[in-house]
Parts: sequence; structure tokens; C-alpha cells
Amino acid sequence: MKTLRIGLLGLGQIGGGLYKLLRSKKEQYKRELGISLELAKVADIDRKKQRELKIPKSVFTTDAWDVVRDPSLDVIVELIGGTKIARELVKESMKYGKDVVTANKALLAEYGDEIFELAHEMNRWILFEASVGGGIPVIKALREGLVANRIDSILSIINGTSNYILSKMTETGADFEEALKEAQQKGYAESDPTLDIDGSDAAHKLAILARFAFGGRVKFSHIYCEGISKIRSEDILFAKELGYRIKLLAIAKAMHGGIEARVQPTLLPESHILANVNGSFNAILMRGDEVGDVLFYGRGAGSGPTASAVFSNLIDIALREGSRFGDRTMMMRGIRGNLKIKNISSILSRYYLRFYVVDKPGVLARISQVLGKHRISISDVIQKERSEGNVVPLYLLTHDAHENDVRKAIHAIDRLRIIRGKSQLIRIENN
Repeated sequence: MKTLRIGLLGLGQIGGGLYKLLRSKKEQYKRELGISLELAKVADIDRKKQRELKIPKSVFTTDAWDVVRDPSLDVIVELIGGTKIARELVKESMKYGKDVVTANKALLAEYGDEIFELAHEMNRWILFEASVGGGIPVIKALREGLVANRIDSILSIINGTSNYILSKMTETGADFEEALKEAQQKGYAESDPTLDIDGSDAAHKLAILARFAFGGRVKFSHIYCEGISKIRSEDILFAKELGYRIKLLAIAKAMHGGIEARVQPTLLPESHILANVNGSFNAILMRGDEVGDVLFYGRGAGSGPTASAVFSNLIDIALREGSRFGDRTMMMRGIRGNLKIKNISSILSRYYLRFYVVDKPGVLARISQVLGKHRISISDVIQKERSEGNVVPLYLLTHDAHENDVRKAIHAIDRLRIIRGKSQLIRIENN
């Protein structure tokens, strides 16, 4: 029987879930696959977690370095999060001859180049199914099920917190702050939700997806990132009136001259399949040249789904001796060159524009004149009730326009005397 001796770093939500899963499924996998998954060492700085999970004293330690340097272990599972200490522990694990499983999207997005190259140099596996989409097996799909395909595009909802907030705003008419507070009360958002609502978490995941979908290194800082904190309830309402819903999308597309990679609030037609992904659920829609559109849907976070993904990688490692091809094949696809990420200013898109204007005759004509000067044509307009002298919202949808032109036009419009406050720009995705 194949025995895999495991060292676990971190007993947070995911680590605690994995510990319980390994205990509950251990006998099942002995019977079904002839594999013994032995959790030989566990490290966490909080001894209270040892008592809560009833971990034997002989297994538990507060010294993570003692675990990664233990010669009796085969694989290290890194679930402590962050980038500084985790980066050094992962590298030390491989230098000491161990394979690594991690759920750390920030680590791989920001330091993936050196970690993947070290794995190749040390002839070790670095597996990370749980880093994108929680329990959704999207990395395995790219590595195995879609290997015959050239991936042309990815449209994805990969942050459950922001999706919950936007869903609540859409369903109840709540404003952003109210929906965020509820998300925090229900445990969908952290006390400090910055990485979720500013788009950084989704951008980390997109960097990993783009690397293995398009076969090259992705510089995380080149991914355009825009969050949801500026979305107002009236944007949700009038998007709906125009037949759209607003979602935070992580988008990657293979285009002429490079790869578009961006995280942004986006208007989607109500009929679009991603427009109907609600609550804390995640979904990843990929288009391959052979298979066409493929949708992956499920819970993108939480103890159970994420621990399930980590567990699957442990099974991969335990069974690798029976496979002719190892994970290095996928790693080579992901490190063979640098992907050129296009600047956001070069994209072509439709746009939703919201202005607060002084309610008097000629306002729409004045704004249309500026848009026309920058080669932007209007497809739809909503102008609310007239009340002379007051400020009213004006909503426009444009035909396809270049981002650079739209930004210049908005800058010029915001300087007009008829404008009150800062204008809103949201991109539209129809395909």
C-alpha cells in the first residue's frame, strides 16, 4: 500500500477542514485506492486549535520550519496564507525534497515564477487546485480535460464576497455599505474586506488562470484591477431597466497583440449565464477552440470546498508513480515565456455611463457633442424626471469605443458646468 506522509502548515478554516477530512476519509481511500494518507505533522502558532481539533501532542508543533525540514515527510500542505513566510516555507520544503500543495493564490500570483521554476529545478510537484475557485476543479480541467484546446477567453466570477454583495444589492435595492455589512454579519466578508471588494483577490486568481490557460508568465502588476465600492444602488437599478445585471468579472482574452487581463465591475445581459450566478457562488466560463464554451460552477470558498480541492491534489501526488506524465509537464506550459498583457487603455468595449447633471435644456446635446468629438456614439439613454434647477441622473449606453477615447471624453465632460459630482463608467460584456 502506498503511504503518503503529510505535513500540514496552518489550522485556519481550510486547514481545520482538511484535518477533519483526512481523518474521516482515511479508511475509504485505503479501501478504494490502496492509499494511506497519513497526517504525520501539523504546525500552527495557536495551541488552542490543537485542543479544539484533538490533535495528538506527538503530531502538533508551533514550529513550521521543523515540519518542512522533517526528512520523514513526503508532502507539505501550506495553508497559512500571506506571501512573506509562506514563500520561504514553500521554497524550503522543495529544497528538502518535498512536494507542495497550497491554496495560496496571492503567493502564486506574485511569486509564481520563482516557485514554479524552483519546482522544476528540484524535480518536485507544486499543486494548487484550491487557489482558484475553491472546490471547482478548474486547474485540473486546464491541465487534463481541455488539453486539446487553445483557450481563447475566460469570463469568471471568482470572488464570492463581491458576488454576494452585488447579488444583495440587485435583489433588495440595498446600497453598497448595507450589503457589505450583511455580508460581514453572515461570514461572507472579512472584518477587513479590502482584498475582496477592491478586486485584488480576483486578480490574484486571474493571474493563475491566465498563466495556465494561455501558457506563459503573467506579471500580476499588469492586470488591471477595479473593485465594486463605487457601484451605487441606482447603477444596479438602471442597469436592470436597460436589461443588464452588474457583476465583478475577472476577464482574460487572447487578442491580436497580446492578452487582455482585467478585473472590473461589468454589465452583463440578463440572459447571460454568468448574470444568473448569485450569492457567494463562483463560476468560470472558458472558451476553447475545439470544445466551445465550458462552464465551471460551485462554491468558491469555505472549509469544505477548499479542503476538497487540497485533498484531490494529495491523491494526485499519491498516485503519480502510475502516471507517465507528471505535473512538470503543466509547469513547463506555465513558465515557457512572458505573456504580453495589453494596457487597459487599448481595449474596445461598450460602456455604461452615469452623470449627475443640472436639469436644464440642452444638457444631453452638450454631453453628446463631447462624446462625438471623441468618436463615441450613444446606443441608449435614460434621463429621469425633469425638475428645473435641480440635479438629476443621466444614464447612457455606448456602442463599441476605445477605452482611451472614453476616458478622455469623461475627463472633458466632468469639467463642464452642467456636471455635478464624479461620473461613473462601467464596461459592458455581451459575449
